Amino acid sequence: MRLDDKTVLITGSGTGIGEATALRCAEAGATVVSTDVDAEAAAATAASIRDADADEQSSSNSHSTSSRENGEATSYELDVTDADRFHAVVDEVADEHGLDVLVNNAGIGHPPSSVEDTDASVRDYVVDVNINGTWNGCHAALPVMKEQGSGSIINMASVGGMVGFPYQSVYALTKAAVINFTRAVAAEAGPAGVRANAVCPGFVDTQLTEAFFAGREDPEAAREEMIQQYPLRRLGESEEIADCVAFLASDAASFVTGHALTADGGFSST
Repeated sequence: MRLDDKTVLITGSGTGIGEATALRCAEAGATVVSTDVDAEAAAATAASIRDADADEQSSSNSHSTSSRENGEATSYELDVTDADRFHAVVDEVADEHGLDVLVNNAGIGHPPSSVEDTDASVRDYVVDVNINGTWNGCHAALPVMKEQGSGSIINMASVGGMVGFPYQSVYALTKAAVINFTRAVAAEAGPAGVRANAVCPGFVDTQLTEAFFAGREDPEAAREEMIQQYPLRRLGESEEIADCVAFLASDAASFVTGHALTADGGFSST
């Protein structure tokens, strides 16, 4: 499953799933555009890709066997809630490299709270990042992709957008919106040759998940209780979600659009 000659822009790629996705896409041969609200984190991910490529080339040169190179990488500071900035980054990337894949990965959660106890400022911030950020990315990328007659948009949703998570109402609200928005984009952009899909992870070992458990009275007990709800009896790894994204980005998924790919260790099946 290769992504040679494809340019992949990933938001929130400084850590977690976004970082793993950037590394996976580069391994598959893509030119990766790493973006994050934390400019240093975005740059570090891009540097990791370049370092890996240099190591691969060095290893290849020291052996008689040949090896396909990893992709290139660059980085941008990007707050996905800033629509003007998102458009500017997409336009610059498209002009310099082209744009084949957009991964709207940036997202946030919130401390556990009931609906009535959730502050409006928390609601508005999570909505702004998770919904408006995804909207801004699609709004910026679709004209480029429609004009070239091809493209793949992958929006990071969550199993939380498919099932009811108590005390996570705002997060659930936003991720359910991302899933149905993805379907709408797929139906609208399909005739222009553009695909749109969502990935719905279960709990994955990331900083976001650690923050979720940290908000509980006994974080370790809460983590173990969650694990027991998964048929695979473990949480996911960022690299496993990155593989799902890479598949949807590749030509192997050329007839897949409007789909919400669930990668949750069987959680939603119980």
